[in-house]
Amino acid sequence: MRLVVTGAAGFLGSHLTDRLLAAGHEVIGIDNLITGDLANIAHLDGSRAFSFLRHDVTQFIAVDGPVDGVLHFASPASPIDYLELPIQTLKVGALGTHNCLGLAKAKGARFFLASTSEVYGDPLEHPQTEAYWGNVNPIGPRGVYDEAKRFAEAMTMAYHRYHGVDTRIVRIFNTYGPRMRPHDGRVVSNFIVQALQGRPLTIYGDGSQTRSFCYVDDLIDGIVRLFERGGPEPTNIGNPIEFTVRDLAEQVIRLTGSASAIAYEPLPVDDPKVRCPDISRAAAMLGWGPEVPLVEGLTRTVDYFRRKLDA
Repeated sequence: MRLVVTGAAGFLGSHLTDRLLAAGHEVIGIDNLITGDLANIAHLDGSRAFSFLRHDVTQFIAVDGPVDGVLHFASPASPIDYLELPIQTLKVGALGTHNCLGLAKAKGARFFLASTSEVYGDPLEHPQTEAYWGNVNPIGPRGVYDEAKRFAEAMTMAYHRYHGVDTRIVRIFNTYGPRMRPHDGRVVSNFIVQALQGRPLTIYGDGSQTRSFCYVDDLIDGIVRLFERGGPEPTNIGNPIEFTVRDLAEQVIRLTGSASAIAYEPLPVDDPKVRCPDISRAAAMLGWGPEVPLVEGLTRTVDYFRRKLDA
């Protein structure tokens, strides 16, 4: 297939591009590099199956020739990014999604939206099923990301129902692995970098809030399966095994051999207390489930950051 991947130079977009190329597809990567990094796709230089277009998808997208799929992964996705880039985050969720859907419609292509568990907000249902509508503060500081993705889902379903576009929506839960940015504000990268540098690991709140951590290879496997044979309804992809944030901090300290202490800071506004996917739909429809244990995934990620920080 000939596929367009937006956000192709980002953490998830670059891993997805690698997987699609390995499967024999041709990929046109699009990224404006506002949070993406060309280093993530530098190894693809010279690939005849990959081409890169530096472009902001909130502007009209022109792609020559046939397109079989549009996979929309462009968006700031870490708290630091979307709090520093609130307008851009809203625009890529709204205008960017509209433009990508327009491209898919014009080409008769399948459309795939990378949504997020953040659509559930600070959930009152646990674990979160796709039927849960969420508990989101639309005017809080995190609302720029939460509501951008909720709007993107609504737009995707409107194109599916009204225009008959073949669509997929994945709700991505906490994901980690190589190619995360060292200072992107996500808990795994924060802890690893702080531990490797011998600085205190910063926990916001008392550390009892829970997260579920999915290694990037598992996530991309679920995404590819969903693209190939999923349905139009949103589908959770993530690891249903919960850990407290303090558990994660202690694991990172142990795996890095660091002497770092733990420092506690106030909990940010609207920070969710729990976050865990119900993956029954993905298991039944796709035969998918995560396979990489947290310790194994963290070990690979620590090795990546050691090299990155030493470079």
